[in-house]
Amino acid sequence: QVQLVESGGGLVQAGGSLRLSCAASGRTFSSYAMGWFRQAPGKEREFVAAISWSGGNTYYADSVKGRFTISRDNAKNTVFLQLNNLKPEDTAVYSCAKARSTSWGTYSPSESYEYDYWGQGTHVTVSS
Repeated sequence: QVQLVESGGGLVQAGGSLRLSCAASGRTFSSYAMGWFRQAPGKEREFVAAISWSGGNTYYADSVKGRFTISRDNAKNTVFLQLNNLKPEDTAVYSCAKARSTSWGTYSPSESYEYDYWGQGTHVTVSS
């Protein structure tokens, strides 16, 4: 079993920044890729970013590329999402997820079916 707990959300003005954290339980955390997704009110869940087990590979949705940065600290079983230059359209519940695969090259990081454990999410609200 893996438990994922997000934190770091909040209310921020447009142009501001937040740093989200996702703390994972379980000794196998460092073996798996991790992803961040978000769901805005009334909308479908969408992919935000993913990172390989080592942190050496990352992948971003076009909508956040250049503004958001995903990273991880395997010693602390934590994955991070730095959100910069936030826009009102970034308002959503952000959730982290653990990939089923241990191999970066064999899975589609933007597809939610590739993930088997999900956190409850943390709210991010960006005011204009």
